[in-house]
Amino acid sequence: MCTYVWEHLKLGYMQGMCDLVAPLLVIFDDESVTYSCFCLLMERMGANFPHKGGAMDTHFANMRSLIQIMDSEMFELMHQNGDYTHFYFCYRWFLLDFKRELLYEDVFSVWETIWAAKHISSAHFMLFIALALVESYRDIILSNSMDFTDIIKFFNEMAERHNAKAILSLARYLVLQLQMLIENK
Repeated sequence: MCTYVWEHLKLGYMQGMCDLVAPLLVIFDDESVTYSCFCLLMERMGANFPHKGGAMDTHFANMRSLIQIMDSEMFELMHQNGDYTHFYFCYRWFLLDFKRELLYEDVFSVWETIWAAKHISSAHFMLFIALALVESYRDIILSNSMDFTDIIKFFNEMAERHNAKAILSLARYLVLQLQMLIENK
């Protein structure tokens, strides 16, 4: 991490970088290989960090559009209950590619799926994972008429308790569902 920060002084160290490098170090067990992979990962993820770019606002806007198109009832609830359609509750999800939301052993398959999806279905597959997380708990969110504070608390309490395989499966289904909506218009 020190080497990365030293070689990227403009960006410097940001909270969350250690969360991204730790799984790489576990997998590779070699600091030089981990460093090289982390540099490549930061090329993709760097825009999510505040001083590097505005990707977070784009992610939030895309989530708003996805929910509005694919689940209007959920969108209405979010809009009515304190208007949390700004999707700030997804910040940590996008910053760390869901690393803190999943069990450690599930992080690897989710990351690999996100990275591979860029070449197969969508360069924005992480949006569909986020949508799948929301949709997985749709009934709970709607029946409890959750507001912004409730939904943040709910997802913080659910961290590391999600079924990663089910979330990935639902995310794939949501990509196909959106593709069908587009084709039928």
